Amino acid sequence: MTHPIRRLLRRVLAPVSRTRAFRRIGPKAMPVAERIATRLTGGRLVVSGILVPSLVLHTTGAKSGHPRASELMFTPDGDGGAIVAGTSFARSAHPGWTANLAAHPDAEAVVRGLRYPVHATRIPEAERDAAWARIEAQWPGYRQYERDAGRTVRLFRLTTDAVPSPFRERR
Repeated sequence: MTHPIRRLLRRVLAPVSRTRAFRRIGPKAMPVAERIATRLTGGRLVVSGILVPSLVLHTTGAKSGHPRASELMFTPDGDGGAIVAGTSFARSAHPGWTANLAAHPDAEAVVRGLRYPVHATRIPEAERDAAWARIEAQWPGYRQYERDAGRTVRLFRLTTDAVPSPFRERR
């Protein structure tokens, strides 16, 4: 069960995250806030993690082969894995990390300051509605990003052999 204050903040802030103003400011402000939090906490805090489970995904560039890092919200899948959605603040283009995972599905995720090996698989069409239902139970209205972007958002399931799984439900 999620903490009552966190649930209240989600209900209040979820509609704000869907506004045009947030979509304009978020892509610029969130990375700056994440960098500051990373420096101040040694990578133990992801700003979005205050409200929702979050991770830093370390991928290999699809074209460049260079290491890349992206701060992402994740949703526990109920089986020890995580669902991540390539919404990119409802932009019309897919975020680069989704192409990176498609090209190089073995990656690493930093969750609560600890690094874990992960393997990514695209969530098949037949499972998309169920995945979105889980995501929206955590962050109401999040699928609106897909509708507003005018594209099918790429959804991935991250799995790990780590025991216990870092993707377990937050209490």
